[in-house]
Amino acid sequence: MPFTEIELKRIENTVGKMCKKRSPVQLRDKLRTSFEIKDYEVIIYEERPRWNDPQEWLNSPIAKFKHIRKDKIWKLYWMRQDMKWHTYFGLNSSKDLEDLVKEVDNDPHGAFWG
Repeated sequence: MPFTEIELKRIENTVGKMCKKRSPVQLRDKLRTSFEIKDYEVIIYEERPRWNDPQEWLNSPIAKFKHIRKDKIWKLYWMRQDMKWHTYFGLNSSKDLEDLVKEVDNDPHGAFWG
């Protein structure tokens, strides 16, 4: 596991808090925000039920945080229409994950939430 237990808890507290805030209780059966940790990456998804099968949920990637351990920084990526990750053009790196989570949540350039 690339992240330590302490790092995982910090990610859960930071990214998980934003996802929970963006998933209002009254809409959770129609729209929710979640995240997944894979290797040195944390990916945020927007989830919705499939239009023709509401029992099946589809997820759309919103943002990706990549931890560069040797440099001790986090990098931020966004998913463009070509369905590939691109370096975010605003605040694209920080030593503190929370700075990048705030950038995604505030979305000053409309890259993540439209």
